[in-house]
Amino acid sequence: MLKIKSFMFNLFQENTYLVWCDETNECAVIDPGCSNDSENSVLKNFIEGNNLTVKYLLNTHCHIDHVLGNKFVLDLYNPEYLVPEKDKILLEHFDRQTEMIKMDVENPPIPEKLINENTEIKIGNLVPQFLFTPGHTQGEVCIYFKNEKVCITGDVLFQRSIGRSDLWGGDYETLLNSIESKLMTLEDDVIIYPGHGNNSTIGEERKYNPFLSGINKI
Repeated sequence: MLKIKSFMFNLFQENTYLVWCDETNECAVIDPGCSNDSENSVLKNFIEGNNLTVKYLLNTHCHIDHVLGNKFVLDLYNPEYLVPEKDKILLEHFDRQTEMIKMDVENPPIPEKLINENTEIKIGNLVPQFLFTPGHTQGEVCIYFKNEKVCITGDVLFQRSIGRSDLWGGDYETLLNSIESKLMTLEDDVIIYPGHGNNSTIGEERKYNPFLSGINKI
């Protein structure tokens, strides 16, 4: 069975997720935003307190608030590290992100393994799918656990909102198309876990998200 724990980290109030298989205790850290010793300890204490084995570090996209804890997780647990193929450029030119928001942050590591829609991984007995959903960035992916009806939507789809499209690599029409073609085709009872804010469901967003009123919602 899928277990999931969220943490709100850093000045951007970013949602970091731990997902794990409760039969094997293998887990993935998704979008670690921990940005200081206190936040690092919160994440570490939960992992160790629940006897989890960190198999993967995954990023839905590579904006600064979602990767601040990448180095911490890699140094401590040495998991397999994957980021979206088309977002690698955001790590390669990380200084552009830090300059924009005037933050002095060490550059995160750059992975060798990249995510596309054909990427296959297993977290214990869990088999997530990667949905290519550009528009907030040029390479963002959502992480969909079909059997468990859970989708981690990064900064693509929020409760009653959608991601920004005015940052490097963003495009509003592309974002709407990603939501329409990839997320609005999911079943209503799929729970979404966004990169900021509260959880929701596909059905709730299909009905009530004001940004989606003009698209074809299946």
